[in-house]
Amino acid sequence: MNFNNQYRPGAFGGLPMVTKNIIIINIIFFLLTVVLQQSQSFDLVKYLGLHYVTAPDFKPHQFISYIFMHGSLMHLLFNMLAVYIFGQVLEQVWGPKRYLIFYILTGLGAALAQYIVIYFSVSPLIDSIQFAQKNLNRESINGLLNTIDFQKSLSHQTYPIYETFVEQYNKAVQDNSPRALSIASQFLLDYKNQFLNEFVVVGASGSLFGLLGAFGMMFPNRMLYLYFLFPVKAKWLVIAYGAFEIFSGIRANPEDNVAHFAHIGGLVVGVIIVLIWRKDKKHFY
Repeated sequence: MNFNNQYRPGAFGGLPMVTKNIIIINIIFFLLTVVLQQSQSFDLVKYLGLHYVTAPDFKPHQFISYIFMHGSLMHLLFNMLAVYIFGQVLEQVWGPKRYLIFYILTGLGAALAQYIVIYFSVSPLIDSIQFAQKNLNRESINGLLNTIDFQKSLSHQTYPIYETFVEQYNKAVQDNSPRALSIASQFLLDYKNQFLNEFVVVGASGSLFGLLGAFGMMFPNRMLYLYFLFPVKAKWLVIAYGAFEIFSGIRANPEDNVAHFAHIGGLVVGVIIVLIWRKDKKHFY
C-alpha cells in the first residue's frame, strides 16, 4: 500500500476527531487566558502551565494541561498549523485512540526532558539557599547574596523581594535587633518559592516534535515545504530540526525562552514509540 499517496492533509471540516478537538481546545484555552488576564487580571498560566515539581504553584494536572496552553498568538498559530499538517495524517494512520496516546506521551516526554534541564539549572542556587537556611547567620546570608548563582537569579519578579529584604535586614542589623535572622529566614523561603515559580512551560511543541519525528519515520520521502517555499524531504527536515534544537539547547542563550530540550524530549519519545509500535506490524498501520 502506498501510504505517501493515501494519507494527505484535508480541509478543517474533514479533520479526524482528535486532531480537530486538539485544535479547538488549544484555541479555547488561549482565548480564556487572554480574556481572564485582561478582564479579571487572572493568570490562567499559573494554574495550567507546567511548573517545576518543587515549586509552590505546581499541581499534578499541569503535566497534561500545559500541552494545551500557549504564551502568544504566534506560538498558538505555529503549533496548531503543525497539528493540522501532521496530526491529521497520523490520526488517519493510527486511529484516534492510538494517536491521542501518542500525543499525550510525547507531551509527557517533553515535560520530563525539560524537568531534567530545570533541575540542573536550579540546583546550585537551591542548595545554597538551603545551606543558608540550615546555617542561619550573617556570614551565610552574605555568602549567598554574593554568589554568582544568586546574582543571575535576580529578575523583575525576584528583585522586589530581594530589595525589600536588604532594606529591612540592614535596618535590623544596625539596630542590633533580634528580628534580623527571622527577616532573613522569611526572605530565604519567599525568594526560593518565587524563584522556582518562574520556571513555567507551556505549549504543544513537545508533542509536535513527536508528531514530526513520527511523520519523518513513516513518510521519509514525503516532500514538505519549509516556510511554504523550500521543498525538503520529511526525513531531512526532522534531522535538521533535531540538530537545530540540540545546538540551541546547548548554546543556552539567556535571551532565548524556548524550551529546546522539551522539543528534543518530545522528538525522542516519539521516535521510540514508533519503533516499539513497528514491532507490532499487525496493529501499526
